[in-house]
Amino acid sequence: MSKSNQLNFKYILTISMISALGGLLFGYDWVVIGGAKPFYERFFDIADIPSLQGWAMSSALIGCIIGATSAGKITERLGRKRPLGIAAFLFIISAAGTGWFNDFNLFIGFRILGGLGIGLASTISPMYIAEVSPSVYRGRLVSLNQLAIVVGILAAQILNYIIAEPVPVSMTDVEIVNSWNGQTGWRWMFWVELIPASLFFLLIFIIPESPRWLTKNNQKNRSLKVLGDIGGKKYALKIQEEIQETLSESNKSISIKELLQRKNKRLIIIGICLAFLVQWCGITIVFNYAEEVFTSAGYGVSDSLFNIILTGVVNLVFTIIAIQIIDKWGRRNLWLLGSIGLCITFLFIGGFYFFGFKGFSLVVLIVTAIAIFALTLAPVFWVLVSEIFPNRIRGAAASITVTSMWIASFLITYSFPVLNNALGAHGIFWLYGGICVLCFFYVRFKIPETKGKSLEEIEFYWESKYN
Repeated sequence: MSKSNQLNFKYILTISMISALGGLLFGYDWVVIGGAKPFYERFFDIADIPSLQGWAMSSALIGCIIGATSAGKITERLGRKRPLGIAAFLFIISAAGTGWFNDFNLFIGFRILGGLGIGLASTISPMYIAEVSPSVYRGRLVSLNQLAIVVGILAAQILNYIIAEPVPVSMTDVEIVNSWNGQTGWRWMFWVELIPASLFFLLIFIIPESPRWLTKNNQKNRSLKVLGDIGGKKYALKIQEEIQETLSESNKSISIKELLQRKNKRLIIIGICLAFLVQWCGITIVFNYAEEVFTSAGYGVSDSLFNIILTGVVNLVFTIIAIQIIDKWGRRNLWLLGSIGLCITFLFIGGFYFFGFKGFSLVVLIVTAIAIFALTLAPVFWVLVSEIFPNRIRGAAASITVTSMWIASFLITYSFPVLNNALGAHGIFWLYGGICVLCFFYVRFKIPETKGKSLEEIEFYWESKYN
């Protein structure tokens, strides 16, 4: 009987999918504000103040940075399971509060709380899945987190469209703010998140703790029990032994000095670079400022919301395809392919904006860029973050990497209105195209292929390379 046939795939899939609900909430909370944007901006009277527009869109990212920064210490102390429950609770509080109050500062405060939940979930969900997944399935299972993010994004886009009443092109700002959309509709866009957030909170109670964290914290019997449920007694003993080999100093706390050791420092720098590159490739702007992107292409508010759903559907379809191929094609190959594809697409999009071409042809190019990203860079980034760090520092290193990603996301989101005014839409997309070239060459020369390798085998690779 093959190794994969001995594994309890149904059990592994179930606990992975529960953890991936953190990704779904991440995706929903991240994107829902884009659909609410035309309405809450007029409600709070900030539609003509670019700095406040940028602050409203990017404020949650401050929470993301804090949450991701805290995730390392929290996961080392509390494990992976309980911090996921904390993230779920933060999503519940944020969803309720964001839509309830009429004060802009309170709106921002609850968005930041939601960001804390995103920061924790975006760090811990893929880490947890990687640590419970056998290597033969790990790429696909960790990609479930990306699939959940995409489902959350699409759910937000569809629900925004359903909740919002049609907005005639001739409708004035005063008419919009006094409409159902301007007074109540945008609130429901946030409140719907209460349903999946509450479900996530309840389901966290039935998943086990990470066996690698249990072993690291001298709870070997519990670890063997979890590993046994995953793959049987022989699998449990084998994996337990491999974990032990990489945790010879597991009872010592991780210090800054240890993180700055030559090998660890190089891996953390690699993680930080990947985080900035995946954000500054430009897709973040397409999602966060989708309404502006489609408006500049000649569409009204209602048509833009429909086009946004189209991007979400494409995002979902190509993420599903990515899950099927990531363990066959490999992480590195997909990243290289995606970098070149995005670069070419952004060059064309910039050219369309430069020459004033609008309408459906521009939408096709934007959707193409999203398809490429969903198939390549998006799932590969999260899989690599869950794989490349040693067992001993995985929590802290993943936290630093995801924190860097959210810092990069904040910078690109907050700066977009300013850069858009300075460079124009064409210049922005050409800039992102250039960054995609950097994406290609960095991974080409720095990242090995990790498909089919256990987490411990990947760790041994870095040991031989940097020691």
